[in-house]
This record gives sequence, C-alpha cells and structure tokens, in this order.
Amino acid sequence: MRMRILFLTHSFNSLTQRLYVELAERGHDISVEFDINDQTTIEAVQLFQPELILAPYLRRAIPAVIWQQYLCLVVHPGIKGDRGPSALDWAILNDVPEWGVTMLQANGEMDAGPVWASVNFPMRQARKSSLYRHEVTEATVTAVLQAVARFGQGGYASEPVDDRQSGTGGNWHPLMNQADRCINWSMDDTRAVLRKIHSADGSPGVADSFFGATYHLYDAREEDTLRGVPGEIIARRHDAICRATRDGAVWIGHLKKIIPGEKSFKLPATLALQDRLHDVPDVPLPLDASQVSKTYRDIWYEEKNRVGYLHFDFYNGAMSTEQCQRLRAAYLQACQRPTRVIVLMGGSDFWSNGLHLNCIEAADSPAAESWRNINAMDDLAQAIITTDSHLTIAALQGNAAAGGVFLALAADYIFAREAVVLNPHYKNMGNLYGSEYWTYLLPRRIGTERGREVMENRLPLGAGAAKRAGLINDCFGKSVDNFIAVVETTAENLARDPSFGQQLEAKRRRRAQDESNKPLAAYRLEELEHMRMNFYGFDPSYHVARYNFVFRIARSWTPLHLARHRRLTNKMNDVVTDVAG
Repeated sequence: MRMRILFLTHSFNSLTQRLYVELAERGHDISVEFDINDQTTIEAVQLFQPELILAPYLRRAIPAVIWQQYLCLVVHPGIKGDRGPSALDWAILNDVPEWGVTMLQANGEMDAGPVWASVNFPMRQARKSSLYRHEVTEATVTAVLQAVARFGQGGYASEPVDDRQSGTGGNWHPLMNQADRCINWSMDDTRAVLRKIHSADGSPGVADSFFGATYHLYDAREEDTLRGVPGEIIARRHDAICRATRDGAVWIGHLKKIIPGEKSFKLPATLALQDRLHDVPDVPLPLDASQVSKTYRDIWYEEKNRVGYLHFDFYNGAMSTEQCQRLRAAYLQACQRPTRVIVLMGGSDFWSNGLHLNCIEAADSPAAESWRNINAMDDLAQAIITTDSHLTIAALQGNAAAGGVFLALAADYIFAREAVVLNPHYKNMGNLYGSEYWTYLLPRRIGTERGREVMENRLPLGAGAAKRAGLINDCFGKSVDNFIAVVETTAENLARDPSFGQQLEAKRRRRAQDESNKPLAAYRLEELEHMRMNFYGFDPSYHVARYNFVFRIARSWTPLHLARHRRLTNKMNDVVTDVAG
C-alpha cells in the first residue's frame, strides 16, 4: 500500500537518509520537514496531509495537536521499556551485551507510547557514531518497515509497555552528563576509558583537561604496546595523539576546545594541539604493518593473491589536504607492487565525503585551504584515472557523498554494500560546483543528461538505485564482513582471469581515446575555474554553508528539494500569480 509519509526530523542525517531511500524504493510518497518550531511543523502537516508521520531523529516533542490527529511513530534507539534521551550512550557506558531500536507511538510522554515494532541487536565495542550508522540504522530500517506494513494493513494492536513490566529489560535513564563519563586517568583502565569516549562520540564528546585548557575528546582507539604515566600524552601519529592509561594507552583522533561563550568545532587532535606537541615523539607506522596489533592507523595496505587492498579510514569520511596527499603517495606505492588489481577499501563507516570542511574552517585563509584541498583531491583522482598497470576497484563499505562519490568513479569498477547511501552532488554546500573530474567521470558512466539530473536532484541515492542508474557496477552484502568477502572473491577472480592482459589493454586504449577527445587537464581547468569563483568570488554561499555545517547551526527552513509539500505549494502559487498578473 502506497502512502504519504511525512518525516519530522532535526536534520537529514544518515539514518533519516537511509529510511528515505528504503521507503521511497517501496513506492511511498515521502516529504521531509525539519523540526524548527511547532508552527512550522503544524503547517507542514496541513500542506502534506500525510497518512503517517515518522520521526527518525527528534530533539523536541511532537505538538499534541498533531499526534492527537495523526499516527506519529518515533524512533527510539533503545529496547522495549527503555526511556530517556541518552539511550545508546548508557548502553555503551554500561557495556550491555544487547541493545535495540523501538518504534513508539507519540502520546505526549517521553518514550512511553505504545510499541509498533522492536528489533534487538548484539552490541559491538565501537564508537557511538559507528554503532548508530550500522547496528542502530539496520535495526531501525527493519522496525520501520514492520511498523509501516502493520499500519498499512490495518487492524494492528500496538503493544503498551510499562518500564516496570518484567521481562522488558528497559529502564528510565536520565540525560547523561559529563560527570557520568568523567575519565580518571590514574584509576580507569583502558577498557573503561574507551567506553566513556565511545559513549560520547559524535556528540557531545567527553570533557577533559590538559595543557591548562578544556577539550572534548572523540575518536578513541586502543593501543597495544605504548605505555607511559597515566594521563600523559606519550606519542603522536598523523592526526592522533596517544594518551597513557592505568594499564595501557588510547589514541584520540579528534578534539574540540571548549571556551565559555565561544563556538567551537572538532579538529584532528594534532591540529588542535599543534603548538603543544613539540616534545611529543612521532611514532610512525609502516604502510603494510600487521593489523593484528591494536593501534591508530588511518591508511594501511595489505596484499593477497595478487590483489592489493588500500584502506583509508578517515573520521566522518572527511579528507584533508594532508590526508589526500598521504593517500595518493600510498596509492602510487601500491601501483609499484607486483599485483594485478588494487582495491580502494575506504573505511567501514564511510568511503569518503570529500573535502575536510573543519580543517578548512580552521585555516588562516579558508579560501586558500579550500583551493589546496580540492587540488589534492584532484591529484588523487588523476592518479587513479591514469593507472594503466592495474585494474582498480572502489569498494564502498560505507556511505559516500560529494567529492567522495566522484573519487570512487575514478576506479574501473565500483561496488557498494547494499545498505550504502550515496549523495552524488555538491550544491548543498552553497552551490559548490565540484571537481574530482566529475565532468569527465559522471557522463562517462550515465550520460550527460542523466548526469545533470543526478547533480541537480540533490537527494540521497540507495545502492540499488545507483546500480540501476549505472552509477556503480553492483551492490551486494548486508554486513560489512559479507561485502568484503564478495569483494575479495571478485578481485581475485579478476586477477587470475586469463583475459586480464586483454582487459588491461582495452583500458589503456579507452583512456588514450578519451585523452585524444579531451585531455584530463582541460576538464580539471574548467572545473577549477568554477571552484575558484566559489572560493574567491563575490558569492559567499559556499563559505556561509561551510560555516553553518562546521558549527552545527540548525537550519531555519527546510530546503525545497526535501520539503515536497512546500515545493508543490510554491508551484501552485506561481501559477496563480502568473494568471493573476
């Protein structure tokens, strides 16, 4: 049964995008309204007249006038009976073995409405943000589809749940504060430190003090071998610092300096502390170092069966100038190896989201750093495009957006996990034109007209839809492990294929013909002329959008490409105006 479903959400985050894709794939008519204030929400409901309201990510209560008239289903990241605003945070901190997602009917009391669906999952020792993007998202998709089907079929009796009811396992949990996850570096063991930082990853971070200042800590990983005085910074590597615990050490990849009365944002730890680390030893790690050891690494390489696997696990998928340069160097090194296929693995949470906007914002000249960053991205893309010694595969374990999508298109084959969501466009960042040779790569895959539609659409694209459009070659694998297993089999089959030499020669001929038709340098020059105007021109929209993104400034309106109910209304108003005029 096809339904009109209105999303009420604080932002169009990864979970909301995934639900949008899944429900749209099933034929439902979806429109989105950001939760700005009660009046705006009421207006959206009046305009769209939904049959069902879904709240995947809210920070405020739904107005009573709405939930009293419409079925409103709220996503709660907790098991049956669990209540409170920090559900997943407490589950991580308390090291529970199993957690879940519950679809609750809004009734005016926080997390106390009847249950329409509930799905549990085993917990993993991981950052809250990673759990949210994998286990929580997958459980939410299952629960939402169940609830929507039950509503569509009619006659479903939702389940009232009392948090005192035996067997639910749920409890009331208050908002977690900094005191609840305060780290005692002399007393807490490594596992406890990791749980505390993991429970706050993404937001709000764990408050801690060093060098006479207060920082919020994010992006923690265990260290196996380094040791030191508890609380001291004992090493640095690329973006991360290593801090000793009572029984070991942890790496901290990102920090946010807290200054009362001032806005701040996350930065790579070594950038945030750059003037304080002169005496901290740099501890390099070989590119092909064994992965058995627990430590911090963002780029690493491994080989098996004539296939090279280049991993790059960048926090939130952002790629700084320096990271792009290091990844390009690692890629060129991989090209010198006696392998036949190179697989660009990305990370399990993200493949790539393009430019590192936070590093750009922190620069003395954001325009100049934007220019450096996009040229470093282009250099990397060019290296992949022009590789004539290997066949290349982009293996998208996690989501990709903007320049990250087009960087993937530089490979010969693009595979994505079934759950991956792509955002192949730039315009949400202040009408940014984009580069990464997209004007060459995108039409080559899907044609000029379809490419223009994809760029202008500005909507998320599921892996299945991306395959049907020709943007990627294939999608498979429900879990990351399953996806990687199929990728490895596919890459090894390519490497041992008797026609490998012919395939490589055909690739060289195509690249030579394309270069003859229009040199890569010409595409880059044209794209960068547009980008130069984005960075240095009179239109400040890119800089404004970047600032709002970095400082997490909530929107005061819902963009029309999401709010279909408002777009349709505007079109009708335009027609009336034209007739009246």
